[in-house]
Amino acid sequence: MKAILLRQTGGPDVLRVEEIDPPRPGDGEVVLRHTAVAVNFADLHIRQGIYFFKPELPVIPGLEGVGIVEAVGPNVTRFKVGQHAAYVGAIGAYSEARAINVDQLFAIPEGLDDKQIAAAMLRGLTAQYLINQTYRVKSGDTILIHSAAGGMGILLTQWAKHLGAKVIGTVSTPVKAKLAKANGCDLVIDTSEQRFPAAVLDFTQEQGVQAVYDAVGKDTFDGNFEVLAVRGYFVNYGAASGPLPPIDAKRINAKSLFFTKSSLIHYTQAPGIKNAMAEEVFKLIGENVLKPGLDFTYPLEDAAKAHADMAARKTTGSVLLIP
Repeated sequence: MKAILLRQTGGPDVLRVEEIDPPRPGDGEVVLRHTAVAVNFADLHIRQGIYFFKPELPVIPGLEGVGIVEAVGPNVTRFKVGQHAAYVGAIGAYSEARAINVDQLFAIPEGLDDKQIAAAMLRGLTAQYLINQTYRVKSGDTILIHSAAGGMGILLTQWAKHLGAKVIGTVSTPVKAKLAKANGCDLVIDTSEQRFPAAVLDFTQEQGVQAVYDAVGKDTFDGNFEVLAVRGYFVNYGAASGPLPPIDAKRINAKSLFFTKSSLIHYTQAPGIKNAMAEEVFKLIGENVLKPGLDFTYPLEDAAKAHADMAARKTTGSVLLIP
């Protein structure tokens, strides 16, 4: 079967299509035949060797996939052949099929589309903890979401609007501005044409926003402090433009701000919480509240092109590989 192998870190060209032996399920495992595999910025950082998680090479990259159970190993009772399932946080997704422990799988409710789940699973869980746990968005809030036309930004916007918040979104092109507006942003700021702090403060009548959700990192760092309201939340969950600089405590104290650099793993450690979060994501997808963008899909063999396009900011919405 076909898989993408990462044998050395580097640019997109280090991702190579190779033929490998088909997987067999071990004790407590199933073989999942992938129907869709998500491409995330974490994958790009793993490929470059700059992610906090550095797997031993060679490795099949990819942390998130959806598929159909093709074979069941010993002592598996929760899943059966033909059932659709999803997973996040298990490296090895860039492949036609894989063996995976059932403890890492979510059963997908009937009637939901595999591609939608692949586009929303990791991002949906991330949106759940960012919106409902890190800072609890409520009706009447005004929040700022960077990269509002990306896969993560779209889900954050839709969820926040569902809760009754006003959403300001930043984007990098006019095309992305139209997409962000269509997904519910009350104000869209094209950062290729203007600095976002002035536009945010004008929209909020100099009051600022209750929370900033930021996965850009270095390039938006200083502006975030400008736009936050007193006791506002600076929530960072990524660094697409580069690592954040050190934080001066005086900047926090100036408005009694809260800063957090959060990761999904720290919000899913309590027993049962991960499944409960997934059920909420599935429910909102089923109710058409969450509508992940499926603008960019690539054949599995074109994983390198998918990485290059994401790095060049040519993509919007979620990016999928289709085996």
